[in-house]
Amino acid sequence: MASLVIRAHDAGGDFAALRTEFDLPESFSAEVLAEAEQVAGDPVDVDGEREDATGLPLVTIDPPGSKDLDQAVLIERLRSGGFRVHYAIADLAAFVPPGGAVDREARRRGQTLYLPDGTVPMHPPEISEGAASLLPGQVRPAVLWTIDTDSGAEPTEIRVRRALVRSTEQFDYEAVQAALTAGNPHPAVAALPELGRLRRELAVSRGAVELQLPEQEIGSDTDGGWVLTQRPRHDVEAWNAEVSLLTGMSAASIMIEAGVGVLRTLPDAEPDAVEWLRRSAGALGIDWPAEVSVSELLAGLDAGRPESLALYADTTRLLRGAGYTAFDGSPPELATHAGIGGPYAHVTAPIRRLVDRFATEVCLAVTAGRAVPQWVRAALSELPALMGASDALAARVEKACLEQVEAWILAEHVGGTFSAVVLRAEANRAEILIEDPPVIGKCAGVDLPEGERITVRLTAVDPEKRKIAFERA
Repeated sequence: MASLVIRAHDAGGDFAALRTEFDLPESFSAEVLAEAEQVAGDPVDVDGEREDATGLPLVTIDPPGSKDLDQAVLIERLRSGGFRVHYAIADLAAFVPPGGAVDREARRRGQTLYLPDGTVPMHPPEISEGAASLLPGQVRPAVLWTIDTDSGAEPTEIRVRRALVRSTEQFDYEAVQAALTAGNPHPAVAALPELGRLRRELAVSRGAVELQLPEQEIGSDTDGGWVLTQRPRHDVEAWNAEVSLLTGMSAASIMIEAGVGVLRTLPDAEPDAVEWLRRSAGALGIDWPAEVSVSELLAGLDAGRPESLALYADTTRLLRGAGYTAFDGSPPELATHAGIGGPYAHVTAPIRRLVDRFATEVCLAVTAGRAVPQWVRAALSELPALMGASDALAARVEKACLEQVEAWILAEHVGGTFSAVVLRAEANRAEILIEDPPVIGKCAGVDLPEGERITVRLTAVDPEKRKIAFERA
């Protein structure tokens, strides 16, 4: 079956009802906007002098059309055979007075929400898309991380300080990937593939768990409708993520040593859960030698095979329970993230995520030998609950958007048949992945073998309730 498209004028295809359902704010109050306009033109005085780093040829890499640019990167090779990573992060403390109107609203929202028809930003656009954003050619206040590594990409020295930076180019993942493939990358990211691969090898050795499940993506077409596609996996995106992970792990090490901060955490999977996954792999026909870890097994799978997709889906059960751990004065009971394979903290997306601003301030103070600001310490105990609620809302909104577009797209195709992969099966019910269009749904029927391709029939669609149902054909 050809890819299907739903046009907004055919099905009232906007997300106003969904925004109302989740009580998403439509704008900012006059008080918040007034403060944002003021600080955009006159940033807040912050602790620490700023280094002039405007001579670094940093670049940004983000999805096409992004305006809220949190990070800019430059990777250099060292004579020692290692790397020097310069990672500039938007300095939100310069635009968010502690306890002010923007700060209070940011705490209420927790993070930026992304819907197909527009964002619900955490900060007003004057800040998030203007004064704080690392837009090309603009001098911006930033928090500059400089991380030196050895030839194996393990960090040997970490510096973090305030700086002024100027990004030289704004790239998207596809453009960087194309330039690397053609052999003419921008000098700032020429070493990214080598560093990224080495960091990925370290991740596997740490026990990090990467699931290469297909990612659904909602896009718009030229006629004002919505298209559901499978998000392409660019190597550049994975390598760039490793730079962010390196920075987050560096931040976690600083805070743990200092005994104060906030971490992103996930407990290790229980042994019986891993044993259950091992049995699942056996049922799918996947060979899993006793000496091979979960991370090593997943890294060696062919992501295009249906049995691999099924095992990735099963492995999500090992990654439940993620949260945030704040601590001040004593070591945290849980200091690691099982999915990453070590301690980790959010510090690289302060425009879009609340916790990053506070964790960054801890790192700046500790490394400069200053006391952590009282406004930061006072907020630490509140951050896990604020971020937990925000993460839960973001997940529900994303799921609802996908389910809505799935229902719109399939509404006129009840009775049609589709090729599908069985991801998870229980009794007479299974979770399936339709391959075209890329839809994840529930399927009824007997003999639904995990990790195999089957033909299913669409039996019901309810766009208002965002429900779809299949049965084995």
